[in-house]
Formats: sequence, C-alpha cells, structure tokens
Amino acid sequence: MAGAPGRSLPQVTLENEFFWTSGADGRLRVQECGSCAALIHPPRPVCRYCRGRELGVRAVSGLATLIGFTVNHRFSLPGLPAPYVVAQVAIEEDPRVRLTTNAVECDPDDLRLGMRMEAVFERHGDVWLPLFRPAAEQGEPAPPPRDEIEPEDMWRHVRPMVTEDKFEDKVAITGIGTSEIGRRQLRPPLALTVDACERAVADAGLAMSDVDGLSTWPGAGQLSGFGEGGVTALEDALGIRPTWYNGGGETFGPGGSVIGAMLAVASGMARHVLCFRTIWESTYNELVKAGRIAPPSGGGGMMDALLPFGAVSAAHTLAQTAQRHFDRYGTTRETLGWIALNQRANAAINPAAIYRDPLTMDDYLQARTITTPFGLYDCDVPCDAAVAVIVSARDAARDLPRPPVLVEAVGTQIIERLEWDQSTLTHEPQVLAQAAHLWTRTSLRPSDVDVAQLYDGFTFNCLSWIEALGFCGIGEAGDFLDGGKNIARDGVLPLNTHGGQLSHGRTHGMGLVHEAVVQLRGEGGPRQVPGARVAAVSGGGLTPSGVMLLRTDA
Repeated sequence: MAGAPGRSLPQVTLENEFFWTSGADGRLRVQECGSCAALIHPPRPVCRYCRGRELGVRAVSGLATLIGFTVNHRFSLPGLPAPYVVAQVAIEEDPRVRLTTNAVECDPDDLRLGMRMEAVFERHGDVWLPLFRPAAEQGEPAPPPRDEIEPEDMWRHVRPMVTEDKFEDKVAITGIGTSEIGRRQLRPPLALTVDACERAVADAGLAMSDVDGLSTWPGAGQLSGFGEGGVTALEDALGIRPTWYNGGGETFGPGGSVIGAMLAVASGMARHVLCFRTIWESTYNELVKAGRIAPPSGGGGMMDALLPFGAVSAAHTLAQTAQRHFDRYGTTRETLGWIALNQRANAAINPAAIYRDPLTMDDYLQARTITTPFGLYDCDVPCDAAVAVIVSARDAARDLPRPPVLVEAVGTQIIERLEWDQSTLTHEPQVLAQAAHLWTRTSLRPSDVDVAQLYDGFTFNCLSWIEALGFCGIGEAGDFLDGGKNIARDGVLPLNTHGGQLSHGRTHGMGLVHEAVVQLRGEGGPRQVPGARVAAVSGGGLTPSGVMLLRTDA
C-alpha cells in the first residue's frame, strides 16, 4: 500500500537494498553469515560474531518479539501524524537482531512487552517499510532477550591500563567561562562562543596568545546548524594560531573534546587548549518555524534505521529503554520525577538557570506527554549558550592565579554496540562500560565522590549513570532516589547542583564540566556543597559516552 507523501525514507544502497525492498513479495529479509549462521543487522561486510565474510541474505518468518515501545505525542511528521507508536522488536530466528519499527493495527494500551508480533509492509515508492502488528497467535509472553553482557559483568571486559604512567596526572583544568544562557536570544552563535572563550581565557589568567590548542564537538559537521561553525569559525574570529586542534562528531559530546585536549597537552602538543561548545537550539528552532532558515535534510547512517518510523529524537529510543527498566526492576515515573524535582530545586538558587519556578511531583506527573513514559519535565531545556574550558599542562598551571582542578581518571571504553537500537536493553547505552573503565584508573571509589554532575538530557540518562557508576546497585535506583533526599545538596550524592540540563539548560554536557569546576573551587555560592573535593562528570546521551573524575588538592 502506498503511504502518504513526505514521509522520511532511508537511503537505499547496494548493501541494504535487499532489506528495504524485500517487502515487495511480503517476505522480511536479513543478512546472514554463511560461516556461523548468525543474522547481521544492519548489513555489514563482515560478521561481528565470527568475522566471517561469507555473507548472504535470508528470508525470515517475519515473526518477532516486542521488546520496547513508546507512544509519541510530541512530534507530527509528514505522513505520520501523532500519536503513533515507535517500537523495537527482536526477530524470532535471532533475537540479537532488533528492528526499530512502528506498531500498527492495534490499540497502544493493549501492547505488552513480550508480545508476539508479525511484519506487515507499507510501500513508499521503491521502499517497503517493515511495520509490525500483534500476531494472531500469542501464547505466553516471551522473556526479554538478554544483553550480550549483563550489567553486573561489564567490569570483566574492561581492558587493563596499558601503563601506570597516567596522562591524567599531567593536565589540569585552569579556566572556565560561559556566555549568557537563555531562550531565543537571537544573537549569532559565534558571538556566544567568543563571549565564553574570552571569559575562560581571562578566568585562567591567560592571554589569548597563550592558547595553542582548540578542541570542540561536533565541529562544523552535520550538527553545525545548532552551533558556531567549529574550529574554523573560532580561529577566524579570534586569530588564534593553534599547534593542535580537534573537532568532530564521533566522540561523547563536549566531554570527549575535553579529554582529547588532555591527551594533546599530556603528549606535549600544546600547553593551553581552549575547549568550547555552543548550542543555539532555541533561536535555531524559532527561525526554522518562521521559515527564515531551512534545517538540514536526511539522516544517513544509523538514523536511516530510525527516521522512517518517526524515531526523530533520542527520546524515542531512550523512552523504550526506560520502559524496560520499569518492567525489569520496578522503577516508576515517580523515580524519574525525583531527578527532575532535584534539578529544579537546585536551579531555583542559580540566577543563570532558565527554569527556576518551583516544581512539585504533581506538576511533574501531570505535565503533557512527550513520548511515553517521558513527560515535559523529563526532557532538557533547549537554549542558546556557549561554555568554554581551558585544559593546561599541570606544570604550567602552577603559575596561574587560580588553584587548578586536577584530573583523577577518565572512563571511555566502548564495550556495547553503538547503534542505538542494537545496544543494551537495560540502561542508556554506553554508560556501563565507561563507568567500569573509570574505576580501573583510580584508587578512589564511589563513596569518595562529593558531588556528581551526571548527564541529564533526559531523566533516565541520569538514573542510568547513577547505577552504572555504583552510587547504588544495578536496578536499585528506585530505592536510592525515593524522596530525593540522597541526591539533594545535603544528601549522600549532591547531584547536578546548578540545575542540570533539565532546568539550567541543554549545553550537551559542557555545563556539567563547568559546574564541577565551580564546586571544586568552592565558588557555588548558595548552591555550594561544603568541602567538595572530588567530582564525577559524565557526558553522552545514547552517543559514545564518557566520564571524568575531577579533584582538588585544596
């Protein structure tokens, strides 16, 4: 059947043509390894399980298990008006293969995890989208497929340190700066970047001529519509002549650019690296709505498997992971609500925060739905802002006016699959391995952390990091977060003390680094955590992720 015009369609290539056109005869087809019979998705030139290269195509039954679903209420797309159900299914022949799809021909209230589903196809020109409806024969719900590595076993797969000589011991954070943070400021994004960078350089007690490195995320690539144009734009504006620079999207957001700067400094390539991130999303969205600028078209790569089914936001993937956490561990919406309430309480005493009005649990639960189980206050706040950080050589930091913030350890190892819908089923992808990696690079333990600035693009991001980093056990966040006392400023784990991205504003994690430095310097004013000496800072929301442990010698 022909779909409505305008629906986002995948890019059909020689490698994936068999998948996107297989519905022409009503059969779902998946790549198969001829050596070990594993099914491979998305199509690849080699089998990830046995590294075999005898690859073919197999027609499968079209039967699958429902392993996740979310009812989208926020977004309406051409050919796909809200509400609609974004779902994930695991095919019966090999549950390691998971497809993002739409659940159709059903009442969303009747959907249950473990239901048997069957493929039906919707034609859009030469593309046949595989959708899934409840199968006629149901039986007992299937148990959820297990992750390749269970959360509790992630530490067994962490690589040992290559050398006892840690690069972290050679670097320090010496300066921080921000632009004004707000909604729809209608200022050019590069102007915000310059403001933040000049303030960070001044904060470090440096001159712009001292800066010999630049590092940013995502640079001038696909996400450039939200930013300033990357290293090229800033170098041109300020006339910096770096001996080293870095900018690109395949790292865990601004935190990855900061660790990249640390490596450059530790290797001797630079002495003072200026790291920056500008987010211009609030004004950008306003100008798109007004028709004054056009958003970039298409997705490409992993997004080709998501966009045709209306999974246009990280929320659509992460909401399904949250739902599985609810089902497996008994987590509730109230659990997530305590995170939102905590961030709002901290923002109330931060004059730079965007949302400062009081927030109650009733407010949280009654807010409009974005995509189940997420409501408005589960989602971070689009804003216009720039944040900058100076990474310096530790010996150079001794001569600067402010006590440096030292780097104790970083965690970056990737163990789970990176594709959003093929990765872990229980937590935000890319938190468990990175957290386990962190603790192998330090003798400090979770109990030594005085303040935590944990990525909260959505409330569930934050919950995942709390469990992954060992502040409570896997699956125990419901009890740990209940009532919000443990994560309050006077609790056992003061969390996102500036209001986090949920209330302070979406800075893609760079604001979390800034706040960690503020706390370790003792400059938090009314939101200061007394005696804060060790801070955990995480970044990444469904991207490759990472975490840093910062400290002070004061």
